[in-house]
Amino acid sequence: MPSYSPHNFHIPVMGLAFTIDSPIKVARFGISSVISIVEDRLIEMMRKHYYTAIGKPYSPIEMYENDYRARRITDYLNLVNTIVLEQTEKLRKSAFEKGSEIVQYFEMLPNESMIKKMYLQMAVTQNKPEKEKMEAYLRTQIVPGSIDVNVMTKIDKDNFSTQGVLLDDGSDAVAALRGYANSDLLNSSIIFSAGMNPRLYNYLEKCKGFEVNDDNQFSKKVIVKVSDYRSAIIQGKYLAKKGIWVSEFRIESGLNCGGHAFATDGYLLGPILEEFKTKRDELINALFELYNAAVKKKGSKVLLLPPRLTLSVQGGIGTTNEDELLHHYYGVESTGWGTPFLLVPEATTVDGLTLELLVKAKKEDVVLSNNSPLGVRFHYLKGTTSDLEKKQRIRDGKPGSPCTEKHLAFNSEFTAKPICTASAKYQRLKIAQLRSMLLPEAVYQKQLSEVLDKECLCIGLSNAAAIRYEQTIIKKSEAVTICPGPNIAYFSKVVSLQTMTDHIYGRSNIIDDTNRPHMFINELNLYISFLKELLNDENEWQVPYLKKRKYYAGFFQNLIEGVDYYRTLFTVSLLNHQRFMMELKTAEFSLHELDRHFLKTSQM
Repeated sequence: MPSYSPHNFHIPVMGLAFTIDSPIKVARFGISSVISIVEDRLIEMMRKHYYTAIGKPYSPIEMYENDYRARRITDYLNLVNTIVLEQTEKLRKSAFEKGSEIVQYFEMLPNESMIKKMYLQMAVTQNKPEKEKMEAYLRTQIVPGSIDVNVMTKIDKDNFSTQGVLLDDGSDAVAALRGYANSDLLNSSIIFSAGMNPRLYNYLEKCKGFEVNDDNQFSKKVIVKVSDYRSAIIQGKYLAKKGIWVSEFRIESGLNCGGHAFATDGYLLGPILEEFKTKRDELINALFELYNAAVKKKGSKVLLLPPRLTLSVQGGIGTTNEDELLHHYYGVESTGWGTPFLLVPEATTVDGLTLELLVKAKKEDVVLSNNSPLGVRFHYLKGTTSDLEKKQRIRDGKPGSPCTEKHLAFNSEFTAKPICTASAKYQRLKIAQLRSMLLPEAVYQKQLSEVLDKECLCIGLSNAAAIRYEQTIIKKSEAVTICPGPNIAYFSKVVSLQTMTDHIYGRSNIIDDTNRPHMFINELNLYISFLKELLNDENEWQVPYLKKRKYYAGFFQNLIEGVDYYRTLFTVSLLNHQRFMMELKTAEFSLHELDRHFLKTSQM
């Protein structure tokens, strides 16, 4: 059976619930997708749902049981894997007839795929023995998409026994990693996002599944999500020194993405990809030298050649031309199409009310908010049931949420035991403190707003699955939070999996808005708006003058160099589009206007 992915795109992790069972929906068609394994209560709910759905007995893994979090994750991943393998085998044996899943499998493949071309040839072959021979061969080429998982490295709260003793290797992220490592998944990857976590990375050394197997391959691979080359080389070297090979760097736009946004200091996606392109061999060789030295020291298998290291990219991709640019010029092996798939019920899990909001969403409905308790900016769709519930609690004089999961309980400003800034307890204490400080009214209102913005994500990002499958995660809690990228403004209809795949590969077009800017322009404008917001933030001006001036000057310079890069890219006909140049010029004008305003203000 071939081990390659038949598609050149993937569905990234989205929220907690939105891709929690995407492999069950799309993997049999060769499409790879990513499950978040952060929220084990959601995972336990999904275990119950799918064991019941396939007619097998469900045995709960209770919270009082030893290592329950890791065990829930392991069992759910094994369950998903079993379902996908059974689905794939059923698809493989189905008839080549109109409407069948095997026909859908081949019709969704990219046109340049060799097995797609053979399928099309088989479909018009009149010679029966030859046709049957081709059908038999095509069946052997069917391979499911990979079942990948995501761990957000920042979500790594310590956990304690019922006696209050710190659990060894029991933190949230480490337990999640162990749950994946102990699963039956093969040809799969764990994706680490949100930066380096030494404790988590160190634990990888205890997991044998990440070592080279007898075929010089990895049964379980490591993918690191990064926003620039520097992050890739730092994290890659750290892991290589421990004998862990990074099989893929997943490059994500700092701002043109869904969920948490980790803005760079003005470094744009195009120049970042260019650096990866030009330094790719240098990166591989640097990591391989450290990796081989580490495995040799351990007495493990030393390799003659570097293992495969691929690049993927995601964040704001919306058209086949953008997708082709990323593949053909920058040489990435896979592109992540996230937000558009929220409008594909065959691929993602979104409740009905939220799906309606996504369809109607305009540019102004998605904001780069301060709603995340992590203190990281967070793309947020306004008007969700969670948004409405939060505002009602504020009106009722009861701000904040019940904190049942505590995955984001990191604040110890008022308590010895860390609590979540979205919790009712924290907000009550913080508001009391603000009132006692006798701040000027404008300052008080601004700081109060920052407190009240915080929202429970553990349950808000999980509830869509509970509603969709008529299950319960937390009683009397059905509010949904969703975090699409700004790209959702240009996708305005619910479509089938086939239609979305056809859009990606240029066989159809589902974007009605002909004024949609190129993804690179969208990101540039997002950075200009982000910088403008920083400059207008009074708190920023409390930073010592020279430090502040140096930071903003560097930010401006990086954006200007990014504009120059895109102008050069245009001249070599990679973006030979008059409109792109006009939009670039408009953005550049806005950037220089902002620069002039900053210089004028800073000299006052």
